Amino acid sequence: MPLIWLKPVIDYERNPDEYACPCYKTGVRAGVLSTTGQSTNFIIHMDIPTNVSPAVWTRRACAMLCQLND
Repeated sequence: MPLIWLKPVIDYERNPDEYACPCYKTGVRAGVLSTTGQSTNFIIHMDIPTNVSPAVWTRRACAMLCQLND
């Protein structure tokens, strides 16, 4: 992914035509569930513009990673 600029917006409404790409700390997509019910490896969903249906990327399990597993 290229560099991404995160700009806070009040009352953000997501566009259903964009892919809600999950961002993880590592390539291991499992983590310990915290008290909030979220995985400790998960960071945020990033809305990514796409020319195809977002379902295409969901079926391919596309995600962003902050570090690679060596």
